[in-house]
This record gives sequence, structure tokens and C-alpha cells, in this order.
Amino acid sequence: MSSVDSFFHMCLVVCPMLFLTGFVDSVAGGGGLISLPSYLFVGLPIHLAAGTNKVVNAIGTGTATWKYLRSGKVDLHTALWAAVGALAGGAIGARLALWCSEQVLQACVLAALPVAAAVMVWKRDLGQVGEDRWPPRQKAVLSAVIGLCTGTYDGLIGPGTGTFMILAFALVLRMDLLTASGCAKTANLASNAASALVWIAGGKVFWRLAAPAVVCCVLGNWCGARYAIWGGSTKVRRMIFVVLGLLFLKMGWELLT
Repeated sequence: MSSVDSFFHMCLVVCPMLFLTGFVDSVAGGGGLISLPSYLFVGLPIHLAAGTNKVVNAIGTGTATWKYLRSGKVDLHTALWAAVGALAGGAIGARLALWCSEQVLQACVLAALPVAAAVMVWKRDLGQVGEDRWPPRQKAVLSAVIGLCTGTYDGLIGPGTGTFMILAFALVLRMDLLTASGCAKTANLASNAASALVWIAGGKVFWRLAAPAVVCCVLGNWCGARYAIWGGSTKVRRMIFVVLGLLFLKMGWELLT
């Protein structure tokens, strides 16, 4: 098979999956559960796959963030403080990962996922209607703590960070799920952009594949954000269940194998 044919087949696999990644990620987070395996499936080495994945997803996240901002579905005060916490948490999580067993961490998350799903089933009104119940200073502190915790998880394990951030905003800050999703996208944009710059500086981006992948990811994020904004918190809630299920299957498979 020629190099042109090989690249064409890579695009045939990766591009549709990146559209799906953008769609899912813009609604409920967790798009990396789809995109990273796609790059690995077509034969990219792990570091090149991770770098390409981060750059493409950062641009896609920027599209979804812009769409949420335009629709007024972002509490910037919350999102910016969460972004600060997430950046610090990512650094802490990366250091902790050096000392912790990945299998133990994955087992803990695997045990926590059914609990998260059960909370959503039990609290059917979770995130349906937002309540602005916290004073600005306390809200800023809580937002930073949420960012710190989810950022630490991101540095330790990674997949599903945006989903957990959405749930935390809804549970702790009493946001509706749609606004929580917009805030999570905005906060994630900061950490994604920072990580993308590191991968670019390290030369670990397959730009030839990244170019068409970006187009598909941006389109998926744009469509997903519209779907969430039009459908409201109910659509976000349904997609969160899908992401939690994918995350449970992924980590269960990795522990078994």
C-alpha cells in the first residue's frame, strides 16, 4: 500500500471518530475516550498520538467554549477560578502519578463510576434548574477546589475529567447541567491549551493527520454544543450516562487485560 493510500485510510478511520469525539465532548466531556484509541488504532506511536490528540481536542474545545459563551451558558467567574485550580491540580496529579500504582487508581475510579451514575438516577432533578446559592467569594473558592480536584484526577488518570467537573458544578454549586457543561468546557480550555503547547514544543504532533482531524473535531464540537443548548440539561444528562458507561468499560477492560 502506498503512503498516499495509507494516509487516506488513516483519515477514513480517524476523521469520523473525531467528529463523534467533538460531539460527545462538547455536551458531557469524555471525548478523549474515543479520540485517543482512534489514533492508536491507525498505528500512531503513543506519544505522537497523545500530542496530536491534545492539540486537536484543544482547538475543538475552543469551538465549543465559544458557542457556549455566545449563548450565555457560561458563568465566567466560576469557570476562570476552576481553570486556575485545574492547572495547579494537573501539576500535582502528574507528580502523584509517579508514586501511585496506576492499577490501584483505576480500581478506585472504577468503583466510583457506578456511584456517580447512581447519584444521577437517585437525584433526577440534579442540574435541571440552577440555584445561585453561594456568595461570590465562597463560590470562587469552591470553583477553585473543584478545578483542583478534577485537575489532579486529570494528571493522575485523565479520561472523563470534563464529565466529573460538570457533575461537581451541578452537585456543589447547584448549577444546571447545561451551564455546568459550558463552565467545564471553558475551564478545560485553559489546561488543554497549556498541554497542547508542551506537546507542540516537544515535536510530538502528526500535523498531516491533525489538519483534517481538527476540521472534523471542530464541526463535531459545534454540532454538539448546539445540540446541548437546544436540548437543555436533559440532553446533557443523557450524554453523561453514555460517557460514564464508556469510562467504566474502558477502565474495566484495562484492569482485566
